[in-house]
Amino acid sequence: MRTEVSFASLAEIATELLAIPAADAQTEKGSGAKPGPTLVTTDPAAQAAAAAVLASGEFKAGANETVLIHSPAGLAAKRLLIVGLGKLSKVTAHSVRNAAGAAVRFAKPRGIRELAFAIPSSEAVPGANLPYASVVRATVEGATIGDFDPDTYRSDRKDQSVQQLTLAVPAGANREVIEAGLAEGAIVGESQNFARTLVNEPGNKLTPTILGQRAAEMARQVGLNCEVHSTEKLHELKMGAFWAVAQGSAEPPALIVLRYTPEGVTEGPILGLVGKGITFDTGGISIKPADNMDRMKYDMAGGAAMIAAMRAIALLKPKVRVIAVVCAAENMPSGTAQKPGDVQTAMPIAPDKPGKTIEVINTDAEGRMVLADGLTYARRLGATHLIDAATLTGAISVALGKIAGGIFSNDDVTYSKFDAALKITGEKFWRLPLGEEYADLIKSDIGDIKNTGGRFGGAITAAEFLHVFAEDTPWIHLDIAGIAWVEDARPYIAKGPSGAAVRSILEWARSY
Repeated sequence: MRTEVSFASLAEIATELLAIPAADAQTEKGSGAKPGPTLVTTDPAAQAAAAAVLASGEFKAGANETVLIHSPAGLAAKRLLIVGLGKLSKVTAHSVRNAAGAAVRFAKPRGIRELAFAIPSSEAVPGANLPYASVVRATVEGATIGDFDPDTYRSDRKDQSVQQLTLAVPAGANREVIEAGLAEGAIVGESQNFARTLVNEPGNKLTPTILGQRAAEMARQVGLNCEVHSTEKLHELKMGAFWAVAQGSAEPPALIVLRYTPEGVTEGPILGLVGKGITFDTGGISIKPADNMDRMKYDMAGGAAMIAAMRAIALLKPKVRVIAVVCAAENMPSGTAQKPGDVQTAMPIAPDKPGKTIEVINTDAEGRMVLADGLTYARRLGATHLIDAATLTGAISVALGKIAGGIFSNDDVTYSKFDAALKITGEKFWRLPLGEEYADLIKSDIGDIKNTGGRFGGAITAAEFLHVFAEDTPWIHLDIAGIAWVEDARPYIAKGPSGAAVRSILEWARSY
């Protein structure tokens, strides 16, 4: 999608579709005031063109609600699309992000290939914190994310992409600030879509080896250092937990390592990004039900998020060193697969130390096993702060639904940086507890720990399992099982892979 900036008045912008956000200006409950949708622009021509439909009562300006006006009077645009932001008092940059996505999703099936989007005027949203840099970035992100469709392999696929996005910016805005926000938004949106592209691939098209190749090609394009290892390296490093999962498949595993080292930075933290890359998960010997098993191509969404975050990091160039470790494998049932009751030995933190032993209660709890070795390896490579992401447990969806991801951390300062990142990205995560009582549930009679702690508190005991391998290193665990796939299309995003956590991992890294 090409993007450009226009400082012309909205009346002068000749375009197939001009999208203008509107908000519900209703005052506090009990005031007696009626709901009043209002455009978040002070442009008089736009206000006049929209006046009749806004006064009609048929459009309420609810979040991502749309109404279309053909041949709007006083505007050069062929169509005027008004997109709701919700309550005026609650408008944020994230509201605008979704509205931009909704505008693009509206245009695509109608054959509209270029559109202009009016950036909200701060004068039209009194009291809101809507700096132009943030709003422009969010708009481009939302439009880019909205342009993605998952129908890659349809034989009759028609390209419905929006080719051109013009940002209509109020005349008083600083051009340098606007263009910087535009460039940043394009990088972040494209990186999130890169993750979605990977997650969307079926298991026969994206094996662990191919995932490694895709990561290496991306790294070459953006200037990251990349290494991709396989079985021999796992044995050399004594990655017994990772190999235990991989051994059941004819497809070899891939240990993907990406490094970002900014010029002149030789001190300070080294961030370790660790991702679960199970390119297909049958559950292994503890096989999953047939219903919805096809969805298990998405079980590498955590790894895809880390690879995509590294892409954005390489292009935005924060002054902090970052290492990403993605453990990719298939979890398959076969004569060589691990079995319930097996005991596996995880990678040791140092060559002269013993690795932790894991009693395998359920082979479908495989993601935490590959992450165990991934976290340890990131620490051995020098990571001083850790963050992992995984479609780890169904239990997180039971706890939080499909609305928010789960977050766990052993360090409040590290967590607070991620929480601050969420204010920028608009993503939803909820912190859940850790504690000795939960850790007791994964103690093993035959080894050090079990790979499941039973039905209750399943997301927490899974996090406690990972905590064993993070130890005292400041660490965050993101369980994105409930949010990595969009079950039903929303006005601003297609059904399918969401690219969850990419934006927030990036902002967490930039905070250092």
